Amino acid sequence: MFHREGQAIILTTFFIIGASVLAAQYFIDIPWLRLAIQILAIVMLVLVLQFFRNPKRRANKTFDEILSPVDGKVVVIEEVEEKEYFNGKKRQVSIFMSPVNVHVTRYPASGSIKYSKYHPGKYLVAWHPKSSEENERTTVVIGTPKFGDILYRQIAGAVARRIVNYAEIGESVQQGDDAGFIKFGSRVDLFLPLDCQINVQLNQKVKGAQTCIATYVDPNEKEEATY
Repeated sequence: MFHREGQAIILTTFFIIGASVLAAQYFIDIPWLRLAIQILAIVMLVLVLQFFRNPKRRANKTFDEILSPVDGKVVVIEEVEEKEYFNGKKRQVSIFMSPVNVHVTRYPASGSIKYSKYHPGKYLVAWHPKSSEENERTTVVIGTPKFGDILYRQIAGAVARRIVNYAEIGESVQQGDDAGFIKFGSRVDLFLPLDCQINVQLNQKVKGAQTCIATYVDPNEKEEATY
């Protein structure tokens, strides 16, 4: 199954690859060169198809967990000052997506969309410290029953040139559902409450709508544990 955002690119690629294979077959007389061009064309088609794949994922919906919004590798876990929406300290978890990862963005939690904004910007490499604030990006805030407001940010990388964001202010969303797409490489930052329990480690590989990033900690239970 392929993501809807890739339909036009996939159809265009099919046409170009098909034309290239036929052209090589009829107009190139050198056997090894003809074969090399045809193989390269097919490899390019496979790469485009795998990039826009959209595997079905069934999330075990729960208000007690924040699930990973994307497939990739955890590259940042730290306490930061979030300046766009919260203007306060939050726990940041950043996930880097390589070109071979599934690039579908999924809602990390169920709730209502309270903020959704697109920011044009630069195309620094996705692991650059300033990419979260200077690259092309979208910021989405979900109001959740237990974690309160959580924020995720889609960030374009050096190769990515288009971010697709489906979140609209006021709508209710379900954990694990399709929230958008980032074309050709990028990362996603999560900004979570300081008192939640982070369940992932640096360099850990995660899967969208499957891996639990953080767990809700009941403040009453936390107080009881101190006695």
